[in-house]
Amino acid sequence: MDHSVHNKLISFIWSIADDCLRDVYVRGKYRDVILPMVVLRRLDALLEPTKKAVMEEVQFQLEEMKLTEFDDGPLKEASGYVFYNTSKWTLEKLFSTATNNQQILLTNVEEYLKGFSTNVKEIIECFNLTAQIRHMASKDVLLEVIEKFVSPYINLTPTPKQDPEGNKLPALTNLGMGYVFEELIRKFNEENNEEAGEHFTPREVIELMTHLVFDPIKDDLPLTLTVYDPACGSGGMLTEAQNFIEEKYPATGSKRDVYLFGKEINDETYAICKSDMMIKGNNPENIKVGSTLSFNEFAGQRFDFMLSNPPYGKSWASEQKYIKDGSDVTDSRFKVTLADYWGKQEAVDATPRSSDGQLLFLMEMVNKMKSTTDSPLGSRVASVHNGSSLFTGDAGSGESNIRRYVIENDLLDTIIQLPNNLFYNTGITTYIWLLNNNKPINRQGTVQLIDASLLFQKLRKNLGNKNCAFSAEHITEITRTYLDGLSVERRLDNNDPIGIAAKVFNNQDFGYYKVNIERPDRRKSQFSAERIAPLRFDKALREVMEFIYSTQGDKVYQKDFLKTIEKDILDWCEDNDITLNSKAKKKLLDTNNWLKLRTTIQAAEKVMATIGDTEYYDFNQFKITVDKALKAQQIKLGVSEKNAILNAVSWYDETAEKVIKKVVKLSDDKLDVLLDHLGCCKDDLPDFGYYPTQKANEFITYEPCSDLRDAESVPLADTIHYYFLAEVKPHVPEAWINLDSTKIGYEISFNKYFYQHKPLRSMEEVAADIIALEQQAEGLIAEILGVDISEVQGEGEAVL
Repeated sequence: MDHSVHNKLISFIWSIADDCLRDVYVRGKYRDVILPMVVLRRLDALLEPTKKAVMEEVQFQLEEMKLTEFDDGPLKEASGYVFYNTSKWTLEKLFSTATNNQQILLTNVEEYLKGFSTNVKEIIECFNLTAQIRHMASKDVLLEVIEKFVSPYINLTPTPKQDPEGNKLPALTNLGMGYVFEELIRKFNEENNEEAGEHFTPREVIELMTHLVFDPIKDDLPLTLTVYDPACGSGGMLTEAQNFIEEKYPATGSKRDVYLFGKEINDETYAICKSDMMIKGNNPENIKVGSTLSFNEFAGQRFDFMLSNPPYGKSWASEQKYIKDGSDVTDSRFKVTLADYWGKQEAVDATPRSSDGQLLFLMEMVNKMKSTTDSPLGSRVASVHNGSSLFTGDAGSGESNIRRYVIENDLLDTIIQLPNNLFYNTGITTYIWLLNNNKPINRQGTVQLIDASLLFQKLRKNLGNKNCAFSAEHITEITRTYLDGLSVERRLDNNDPIGIAAKVFNNQDFGYYKVNIERPDRRKSQFSAERIAPLRFDKALREVMEFIYSTQGDKVYQKDFLKTIEKDILDWCEDNDITLNSKAKKKLLDTNNWLKLRTTIQAAEKVMATIGDTEYYDFNQFKITVDKALKAQQIKLGVSEKNAILNAVSWYDETAEKVIKKVVKLSDDKLDVLLDHLGCCKDDLPDFGYYPTQKANEFITYEPCSDLRDAESVPLADTIHYYFLAEVKPHVPEAWINLDSTKIGYEISFNKYFYQHKPLRSMEEVAADIIALEQQAEGLIAEILGVDISEVQGEGEAVL
């Protein structure tokens, strides 16, 4: 569509809002009228040429066939579309026969809306158009709005027309209508400050995605194929994919059937998408409304191609109840089977954090891929994401599990980094992920990364956040780089990187082992009144319990006393910004809990009275001494209470002795099992935390110090033990590997892979620039003051 015509049409439609709705709606609500009226007029204009044939069929069914309900088939055939209107009205007729009586006009418009086929009525309902019509009638602007939309100076039909002055009004194609919708939505988004990427994707990005998805198999496209978008918005991805196939790859000697499927959560954009499907002649029943994540609408279907730009940075917390039961994932789409470090297969969580659900849409598409046993071509996917999908989430997290599943199953083909500010409502960096479950032999086991972030042309005028675009040449270059499947070195211009870059990696290059490296705990110990005093209080509730005890003393141990001062306690908490959940509140007011804590501190006081305040450098000996003191005092404590006392009076000190966890005696069989489990020989056991004693097959293990624990990320291509020997042990000789903590993770770092070092400028270059700027500044000041700089400099030298 010609951009001048497009802009003229947008301006005309936008003027309707300002001319007719200014005093009826707040500016942010214009869209509630404009978008549905554009859709309605579009559908109405398409039905005008066949209105007579439809009314003849209506009369035939009512009078000749005596039907009480209309037969859809003949009516659709009469209208020439998959929709129709059985009322006598059109928008033109409503306007031309209207009087000043708004009630009559409203009645006629409502009759007109009720005459539409069921699929259009659903669109009307999604737009809540009936309510808007009534509101406009009550404000006496309904006729004005209808008049604007039936103006002979705009053409919303797919055939060329002339205005009353004889000027040509070009046809509005489905693609042109898409541009109109998207520009209107963009303007409305700006008015309402809606979220980034909420509704649509720039056309050149869609064009690039269609090339990437279809070009590699253009010679093998089947005559019947399906395309799916799980976050279809206004349908741009779907209709452009269809247009691309029909225009670029028409079937030779026969017609290619393209079936479009989609789901959209927003009623408004769903209505726009569904109307576009009806106009195009596609089956509108394949477009569903609702949450893709909450309900597996297409559970039994698989698709040949999938293109999508799902919402990113958007919470899916409200949908968790449909996917999880507590911490257990109940939706099979978001649960995958992966092997742990030991090779044991297990079902794991494949859900990202609740603040960002974009990877769930990727898993939805993975779930909908056709098996190569069912379809020789398998399925191809193109999905837009922001950077968090590449690296967010540690090893074993849902995000990492998703990346791992996709890469280890050799589904990830290519990731392309796009320029910043390419999208209308966001300036962040975005990426196109390409998935394929039938990769050609030369691409199997590899992933190509393409950096096209420097490949763009600036727009003369920003469109929201969008200040750049891809040209046709850029799309061709990116597509060619992808099809070649090779690495491409970045070009330099005066040491500045330009153009495109690409690198090919093995799947394993993105994976890593995350393993904990432990160091022994070393503790000094000494009893003192100050150290055992906090034992009177629960660690999590210490602040509020200290306040209560300081004001009430031993009365807190009287039954039900705390409940009598509950209000005072809660008021104090509120004044001090302390929030208590129901569990903490119950624990705080529980007298038995206070008594249990008092028992612990009293036991500590008795032990201190027995062993004194001697400082111990060997925590192992200190524990023995405490046990003897407890036994002598005939004090029985639970494990948690005893540990609370020990922890209260001990602290880490690197000069102290190591804290022994246990001494283990291993038979030959058990030792062989351990060595096989750790994958090492007997001499290497200290590297894994087993230290031999003087006795045969006896080993000491030490308590690890959590504060000194370190996590190492070891590339999958390396061996954890070799990495430890090379990178850790030379620096921390007493460290050991906690192999049982090992998890496998995957992440992709574009910055690391495509970083190019740029040498710093020399001091001479920097100094020359500073001098030049100073001279330039002097000249500007002299010009402003109207003086000759040379004379000023001469006078200054004379004074000196």
